Amino acid sequence: NVVETQEHYKSRWRSIWIMYLTMFLSSVGFSIVIMSVWPYLQKIDPTADASFLGWIIASYSIGQMVASPLFGLWSNYRPRREPLVVSTAISVAANCLYAYVHVPHSHNKYYMLTARALVGFGAGNVAVVRSYIAGATSLTERTSAMANTSACQAVGFILGPVFQTCFTLIGEEGVTWKFLCLQLNMYTTPVLFGALLGVINIILIFAIFREHRVDDMGRQCKSINSDGEGSDVLDQNTEGSIDHIAVVALNILFFVILFVFAVFETIATPLTMDMYSWTRKQAVFYNGIILSVIGIESVIVFMVVKMLSKKTGERAILHAGLLIVLVGFFILLPWGKKLPNIQWQEIKNNSIPRTVPTEMLTPFWSLQEMQLPSNHTAEPVGCPVTQSWCLNTPMIYLAQYISSDVLIGLGYPVCNVMSYTLYSKVLGPKPQGVYMGWLTASGSGARILGPVFVSQIYTHLGPRWAFSLICGVVVVSLLLLEIVYKRLIAFSVRYGRLQE
Repeated sequence: NVVETQEHYKSRWRSIWIMYLTMFLSSVGFSIVIMSVWPYLQKIDPTADASFLGWIIASYSIGQMVASPLFGLWSNYRPRREPLVVSTAISVAANCLYAYVHVPHSHNKYYMLTARALVGFGAGNVAVVRSYIAGATSLTERTSAMANTSACQAVGFILGPVFQTCFTLIGEEGVTWKFLCLQLNMYTTPVLFGALLGVINIILIFAIFREHRVDDMGRQCKSINSDGEGSDVLDQNTEGSIDHIAVVALNILFFVILFVFAVFETIATPLTMDMYSWTRKQAVFYNGIILSVIGIESVIVFMVVKMLSKKTGERAILHAGLLIVLVGFFILLPWGKKLPNIQWQEIKNNSIPRTVPTEMLTPFWSLQEMQLPSNHTAEPVGCPVTQSWCLNTPMIYLAQYISSDVLIGLGYPVCNVMSYTLYSKVLGPKPQGVYMGWLTASGSGARILGPVFVSQIYTHLGPRWAFSLICGVVVVSLLLLEIVYKRLIAFSVRYGRLQE
């Protein structure tokens, strides 16, 4: 058995840190434009409507879903540097394309759609990153490394909108470079910044990243796809077949976890506008603050989970995480007597009084009621009368909404890290590229279907149906976890090479 040298240990962890950075940059690439896509789209192509915006947002996940298994397969047979560099280069090129979508004279919205789909395609490299980290860590290091990976991803999602906010100072006009046909404004500068980060990432992959592989005990072994680095001891512990029932179950659980979170992100703005009579600006601003706080909460949770899992094991923590998410959505169910403010669009000019529950009228809202002029200059607020459930569904109190946010912000990161960690342990020492690709693809699928599902159910049937169905889905996933609980053990433990 080759015991790892100090030099090998340092080199191995340097490479893992480069993978953390790749993960961070990939999520910054997604979130850095997310707040400005809609105004930019309206500016470059007036023919685009809100449903087309839905396609542009979804195109990122569709691109990632297609690319993940492909990059994963590639990384199983070739040095991982190849798919990592190619995927990052695709993202850089796609970001540059996004900066130029205003140039053509027509069909601009389709260029924007293509650019976002290609950025997503490039982000398929997260499967390569996670499979590399799984192969380059021992079982004892794995949970901590996976938690760090997810934390880097989460920090990327939080900082993307922060960078975007800084770039708004440039304004809508900004600077134009005639010789490059390039406008540097609040919409294009963030993506060009993203492209620059991608170039730096490629340089670091060439300069620092080296392929390493260790077995579950942490002994150095030669990688199938290494370029001649590492020792010549091949891993003897790859005999035995992977438990495919456990693999499928974890894919389903991961789908549910990301589906539920995508629903939560999508519903936040419309729900708060309907329930608390917030304007569009208020809803985006307040929910932006709430999501940032949840992001910070998640990073803290990732760090705590690393300590906890050593004491209780990953399965118990995954179970607890799902229960917390269930309670979070259960709290969101409407109860009580008060109805939300109703937004009467058609009859505002008539003499019919607006039926607003009197107990709802705090001084602030009553001020707003008085200020609404008879013409339509003010933005109508409240629950639109076109959603028939508004007339008979009790409102969800702000305290309910905030408590639910806190619980989901606690449960989601726990489930996220634990499902990745358990998955990589169940797969064991064999190359995990394709399997990690499938897991990433199931997560991307959830992020496409979640928003579609919730927008339909919520609009037509209301929050009671939407959140009851989500609770049902989480209960089913808890039952599934119970059924496969005993199978979710590390490959080496299953074949008796290590004690749990």
